Amino acid sequence: MPDSQPRPPDGATADSTALLLCGARLTDGRTVDVRLGGGRIEAVGTAGSLPAHSARVDLSGHLLLPAPAEPHGHADTALTADSPGPVSYAPEDVQRRATEAALLQLGHGATALRSHVRIGDVQGLGPLEAVLQARRSLRGLADLTAVAVPRLLTGVAGADGLAMLRDAVKMGAAVVGGCPDADPDPTGYVQAVLEVAAEHGCPVDLHTHGDDPARLARLAAMAGGLRAGVAVGPCAGLARLPREVASRTADRLAAAGVSVICLPQGGCGATEHRGGAPVRLLRAAGVRVAAGGGALRDVSNPVGRGDPLEAAYLLASQSGLEAREAYGAVAGTAREAMGLPEVRVEAGFPAELLAVRGERITGVLSLAYSRVVIHRGRVVARTSAVREYCDSAVAVALELPRQGRP
Repeated sequence: MPDSQPRPPDGATADSTALLLCGARLTDGRTVDVRLGGGRIEAVGTAGSLPAHSARVDLSGHLLLPAPAEPHGHADTALTADSPGPVSYAPEDVQRRATEAALLQLGHGATALRSHVRIGDVQGLGPLEAVLQARRSLRGLADLTAVAVPRLLTGVAGADGLAMLRDAVKMGAAVVGGCPDADPDPTGYVQAVLEVAAEHGCPVDLHTHGDDPARLARLAAMAGGLRAGVAVGPCAGLARLPREVASRTADRLAAAGVSVICLPQGGCGATEHRGGAPVRLLRAAGVRVAAGGGALRDVSNPVGRGDPLEAAYLLASQSGLEAREAYGAVAGTAREAMGLPEVRVEAGFPAELLAVRGERITGVLSLAYSRVVIHRGRVVARTSAVREYCDSAVAVALELPRQGRP
């Protein structure tokens, strides 16, 4: 059985996975029941119209959405900001951090995660092996994909990195990546990554600041033929270029089908520059723009939350996107950039869903307190918040919104 497939419990049948979501609100204003089975959405009907199954979840007062995905995380360094000494890369420590980070992000709603993992130097392939072990332990809860990130790939110093990159793919890294900006020969670095990706049929996901338009143009020209897909990010440097130059570069990325993964919540260790990508300019050129969380409480962002809804909130509040577009960047567009199947709240689509207390997407991005996360048709995480006021009579008189106790 492939590593990415869940192992059903002993004796489990298709009927044992049936679930009815009751009274959920959709973004078009309808209130519906949604029946899940076999990891997919079986039916969507008017509230009360679908017969109950063996299990039901009351989603009254919740907005039901396609689950977000995390296209750019760093599981090997996550949760290390408060380490009293040097960060440990012992396999057991990396596995523990990667697992805890994935569960935190799952609690936020991300049921699919892409983690960039550094390989080479003193640690070799140890951190990657630990993240892959975390991936196996998370089976059935969340889908974790590892990106192999070598330091150097060109010249004499890069020979070992290139050999290790090939070993990483054989070991189980599903995506090849890296930071061409840090190599003495960035073009050669990209060429090496693309060659390995073509050999193994893997997608490519590269870190770049994006402040060199000629370099990005060469990358786009080289990447256009890779069918598995190419993503780059966070590309904050594009925002510092003259608008005409940035627009031409965006046009080239769009023509090559290269996705851009921006990081609204901050940078990451591979690209320490701050700032955000010019999201509206990229989208206007036709570039697929997804949003990731980046660093999750490591030295490059000690307060990183890894929360897709916060990334969407920042896109709406600071980049000028409509709330629906901002959520799409962390959900549908993120899944597309990761090569994952589309999710809609319609029959036949994968049951990767997030229910958030609220009525409209704007309110969800503003106050996303209570969440119910569904992966492969099963509730895998819940976050419940209770709001109470000291003077309840005033709250009732003013009809203030409250979340009651279950």
